[in-house]
Amino acid sequence: MALEIDVFTKDLDLTDKIHEYAIKKVSKLERFLSGIDDCRVDLAYVKTARKASDRFISQITLRGKGFILRVEERADSIDAAIDKSVDKMTRQIERYKGKHWDHRAEGVATKTIEKLAEETEEEEQPIIVRRKSFVLVPMTEEDALEEMQLLGHEDFFVFYNATTNKINVLYKRRDGSYGLIDPILA
Repeated sequence: MALEIDVFTKDLDLTDKIHEYAIKKVSKLERFLSGIDDCRVDLAYVKTARKASDRFISQITLRGKGFILRVEERADSIDAAIDKSVDKMTRQIERYKGKHWDHRAEGVATKTIEKLAEETEEEEQPIIVRRKSFVLVPMTEEDALEEMQLLGHEDFFVFYNATTNKINVLYKRRDGSYGLIDPILA
């Protein structure tokens, strides 16, 4: 059964060449994951992007029974964005399949595993697999930025802001600058 792929664009002309290229590349994903019910490809051009290398965006969404997988990649050409998003989706499919199918117990019949997989798909809910506790030392935003860099935390850093007496989250933005989340209790 051939995978039906819907291609949508925003601020970009969908030429036959782009449409055929997207279909050709994305249809290869069916080899890696069976049971895909819906495949959507969103292509966009953002002329106000900070970097020229981030102007073309390719987003792929796969839906099936018990899963939704989505990736987004940016590049300096639409073909490169499509290629990067297909590669990223392939890795995400491998990770998804590894979590759900590779953990076969020794000596258990395949039919038993398939039966258990069907039961768990119906009951499957997100679970917390790890909890972490740490001591928050009051510090300024500048100290938090320095601590984040010293610890090698690349994405985010949680700290107690000594200036505001609140817990804040410092995070790194795509353009290399930093943002600060200052939550307010409702």
